[in-house]
Amino acid sequence: MIFKTLSYLLGLFSLASGTILQNGQERITNYPDTKIDVSSYDFQTFDANATELSYKGRWDSKKVSWWSAPGLVFGFTGDTVAITFGELTTNTTLIGYRIGGMDWTFTNVTAGATHFLVSPETPGVNETYPVSPLTFELRVTNWAYGVQIDKVHVAAGESLVKIPPYNRTIEFIGDSLSAGMYTSYEGLSGFAYGVGAGLGDTEYFVTAYPGICVSDQECWGNLRGQVHQWFYASDTSWRGTTIWGEEPEPWDFEKQETTPDIVIINLGTNDNNEANNVTTSTYVDAYTKLIQGVHGKYPKAQVIVMQLWMGFYAYGNSYQQNLGYEQELQDIVSYFNSDEYLSTPTIYDGTTNTTTALDAPSEPFVHYFSTKGIMQHNDIGPQYHPTDVGAIKVASHLTQFIKLTFGWDMVATGPEIFHETLYWNDQQSY
Repeated sequence: MIFKTLSYLLGLFSLASGTILQNGQERITNYPDTKIDVSSYDFQTFDANATELSYKGRWDSKKVSWWSAPGLVFGFTGDTVAITFGELTTNTTLIGYRIGGMDWTFTNVTAGATHFLVSPETPGVNETYPVSPLTFELRVTNWAYGVQIDKVHVAAGESLVKIPPYNRTIEFIGDSLSAGMYTSYEGLSGFAYGVGAGLGDTEYFVTAYPGICVSDQECWGNLRGQVHQWFYASDTSWRGTTIWGEEPEPWDFEKQETTPDIVIINLGTNDNNEANNVTTSTYVDAYTKLIQGVHGKYPKAQVIVMQLWMGFYAYGNSYQQNLGYEQELQDIVSYFNSDEYLSTPTIYDGTTNTTTALDAPSEPFVHYFSTKGIMQHNDIGPQYHPTDVGAIKVASHLTQFIKLTFGWDMVATGPEIFHETLYWNDQQSY
């Protein structure tokens, strides 16, 4: 969601400058400088296509990351991990990384450089429980930036270990709201990440990019909409154009490590902005085709349609929540739960722009999640996006909805989810 061009430009500037602004003030960050001269170390080295490496989210065949919060997970022996990033890495990309269930650590990485991320001094590296074998996890925080994995290094004589994926998977399809735009750590502070990581023992993909519409037209500089782009590995960023030109690589759904059980869609805030000139009929058609596309690629997945929130406005001596496409979204959900659709379901392919009627009927699979009353006006920051607290509130309510609707237990019972949200008061009287 982007309400003003200025806010979008400010967002790009904040990424380029590499700072976090907190209430207009620069937050103090002490990210470690992890860059090393790899020739000075004795490593056991593995290529980016090593079978022990599990790529989370969307990465293309060049091992370049895309969309929001893509990750890399692997187990390792010994007490050392370093990664060499390829030349297609965006310089200064901020990554979060951790071992086991320890807290996130952050560092800015450089194209073509090797970064030393785990050493014998890393807290938890010598512990053998409860996570065994010891796992390493990396996530790209910046939605507009990306990394390319070139090599993974461990100590000489040590090895990588394949970590089996979790048994349940969730995917988010969205815009800036799902991508985490304007939250402190972007992809790792957004509500989508909060749900995926907060559930625990769950694979999560955040296929979201700021400014994008569901309708297949230009919106805030994005040349294509999600009804098209979701079917491709790369997003609609300038990186995508630079690396792939006009022939982006289709996403290979068959090679995904896991298939989503739940897909959550939050799209329409950009379509609803009059600056993008999207008609209501175009929006409904694109949203319908996207759900048909999801059903075609993930026949067993349940789909959650999120009610849009469009910020708040002053209302006399109080405030009210703006809504968008409220009736249209409810009508879409009703259509997919009707005999008209379920008796002769249709699926859609965005790479060929074709629909196909299935021979067998479908069971109901589309649900509606109301966001009304979850956030209040002070949960939206000056750039029209949820604050960290706002994102946490949405994640908490959506997680409970998933638990109540699908019976998913919450099993993340201790490890950090959101970083730097420890606020407290030690003064008893004031």
